[in-house]
Amino acid sequence: MGEPLLHPELSTLFALAKARDMKICITTNGTLLQKRSDELLAAESLHKISVSLHSFEGNDGADEQELSYLTQVWNFAEKAAKKGVIVALRLWNDGGADARNGEILDFLRSRTGDNWPEMRNGSFLLRDHLYLERAGKFDWPDLSAGESGAQFCYGLRDQLGVLVDGTVVPCCLDHEGDIPLGNLFTQPLTEILTSPRACTLREGFSRRKPAEELCRRCGFAARFNK
Repeated sequence: MGEPLLHPELSTLFALAKARDMKICITTNGTLLQKRSDELLAAESLHKISVSLHSFEGNDGADEQELSYLTQVWNFAEKAAKKGVIVALRLWNDGGADARNGEILDFLRSRTGDNWPEMRNGSFLLRDHLYLERAGKFDWPDLSAGESGAQFCYGLRDQLGVLVDGTVVPCCLDHEGDIPLGNLFTQPLTEILTSPRACTLREGFSRRKPAEELCRRCGFAARFNK
């Protein structure tokens, strides 16, 4: 997990996926899109790339670099979309840390003209294969936080996370490895996914009673209560 465009063997990972007839979806903050553009556009296994525009606000020097950043993201997005790669430009921060949303939306509007969609939370087609995604801000899970009321999650159903040391966790929001389920360097994935802790976690979500403390304190999982 982490910023995927920092991976030194990104092209190798794309090639491995292609050899296995697998498709790759990437979520990035977009700051390295220009640097890794050639690799990304040449990757036949790249299916979708999501760019978290909302993450840029926290960077040092964001005031001075915003226009350059948005221009680089848009230029890449246009090229990727023309190749058939799905591109999602994310603003998942409505209601918090959203001071720059107006400027970002004005920039996107200037690039799309008459194709600008009605604004509300959801996914909107800006051009073929190019989308704008909007959603409210959520609180990352934290063992020191209060319970969020979360009842259900797709962790270990549709997704899992792998940390740099091989530790398997239920999802990408467990970036600290608070729920270690096993390690891919020493165990097969089937063994990890059928371990008692993994089974208890899935069963808890099925009963809408999360078994793990971290999951009960996840603001993102609370979205699935609706």
